[in-house]
Amino acid sequence: MRVFVTGATGFIGSAIVRELIDAGHQVLGLTRSDAGAKSLSAAGAQAHRGDIEDLESLRSGAAASDGVIHCAFNHDFSKYQANCEADRQAIEALGSVLVGSDRPLVVTSGTGMVVTPGRLATEDDAPAPSSAVPRSASEEAAASLAARGVRASVVRLPQVHNREKHGLVSYLIALAREKGVSAYVGDGRNRWPAVHLLDTAPLYRLAFEKGSTGARYHAVAEEGVPLRDIADAIGRGLNVPLVVKSPEEAAEHFGWLGLFLGRDAPASSAQTQERLGWRLTAQPGMIADLERASAFAA
Repeated sequence: MRVFVTGATGFIGSAIVRELIDAGHQVLGLTRSDAGAKSLSAAGAQAHRGDIEDLESLRSGAAASDGVIHCAFNHDFSKYQANCEADRQAIEALGSVLVGSDRPLVVTSGTGMVVTPGRLATEDDAPAPSSAVPRSASEEAAASLAARGVRASVVRLPQVHNREKHGLVSYLIALAREKGVSAYVGDGRNRWPAVHLLDTAPLYRLAFEKGSTGARYHAVAEEGVPLRDIADAIGRGLNVPLVVKSPEEAAEHFGWLGLFLGRDAPASSAQTQERLGWRLTAQPGMIADLERASAFAA
């Protein structure tokens, strides 16, 4: 099948492109640059020029394909809410040309969209409304398209990591380097789920090939890594002190990251593994990757 992939040259997208090609699919990858087109060609994919704010380029790419995997997102957190609404518009544009067909649309969201105090979040849990959690706009758009007959499903990501990148934890590393301390909030027992990059890409492929309309899938390997353990690994990697911040101090110290640092958001992928046959491989965990992170050598 010919798969249109947005974010095709990014950290996660480039791994998805390799996974799809290795499985025998053809890939049409969205890119806005000559360098991106060159890297896609080297990977064996075809380049489609445009970006996620060019809605016509999204519609034409989707129209020329047998389905879509949408993993692009603007990670400029200084305009986070606006970027979330832009993602809603991008998803609506992609899905508009898939109505009335059986061509799949796989949308990216996050496990943090679900608020389930005291228990693991599961695939059955609906996201918080976008009025409270802006990133939920992506899931709302997918659900709206599913109601119109599009075979739209959602992959919720935790912290996706390898030795080079670690999701939001990469920003914590940069902040600790800047401030000279590695900090966590409160008792640091709040947890973030995680998954290795090499386990993430196969899930997207399976969701594309086998996903059900309206389904949600969790790309979770570790159900919850305590933030204190993450901060401790960063402190050791950078050789800076480990310190604790009160909830009141979090906004000043962490900036926009303070919105996420105090959340306890463990999540399960049991249903995803059962429904799609997704199998986790023997990849390093979050802390193991942090202990040998390339960022500490910079």
